[in-house]
Amino acid sequence: MRDVLSFPFNSEETIVVASDNSGAIGEKEQDAVQVPYEIVSYYSFRVAVMECMSAGAQPFAAAIQNFCGDDAWDQLIGGIKKGADELGLTELQITGSTESNFNLLQSAVGLSVLGKRKGELPADTLIYTEDTRIAVIGSPLVGQELIEREEEAAPLNLFKTINSIEDIMTLPVGSKGVLTELNGLFSNRRFEIKDLESEVDLVKSAGPSTCFIAVCPEAKLGEIMKLAGRYYHILNRKS
Repeated sequence: MRDVLSFPFNSEETIVVASDNSGAIGEKEQDAVQVPYEIVSYYSFRVAVMECMSAGAQPFAAAIQNFCGDDAWDQLIGGIKKGADELGLTELQITGSTESNFNLLQSAVGLSVLGKRKGELPADTLIYTEDTRIAVIGSPLVGQELIEREEEAAPLNLFKTINSIEDIMTLPVGSKGVLTELNGLFSNRRFEIKDLESEVDLVKSAGPSTCFIAVCPEAKLGEIMKLAGRYYHILNRKS
């Protein structure tokens, strides 16, 4: 099941809205993870834009809710622009608001991405068959380990490429992990951890969508493997 809101825009297009937020991550003294605000907004943008694109929409705008103070604004905008540049979203419009009346002890950021797609969203769930193959692209990382192992996170441009291939469905993985995302994907199949084997931890948080699921027929699996390279992790169903 996708974490997006959709509604008809006109007779041909649908608006898709995806959101993300973060708390206690930033440059304030009491933040649990100390990172520049550009990194905070980059990864929040990453989550929302991947959700939006996974639903088949072309992002056209981003709105940021800043509770970090006025001084953080330029960095927050910079993080969004960095992600947009990686995806080739040269015309992305950015707006937002800052809480400037009161100072919070910890950082907090909310971010939404809006996109358009032709027609309505596809069905929320898929049918699992014997031809269904599942891969995890990237590694689940969260908090400080993302800073230390950032090279293991799936690049945005790789996500864009795989997401654009016909007959391949993608789904970003969030804080509840791969297994939870999988169990919202198929209408006729539910997995237990004992049913699956993979190189990655299937119940670990993937934080700001540092990995994503790719579902495809077996004939497409080789193409995903070639494109993903070292980011590719097969997910097998135990017999």
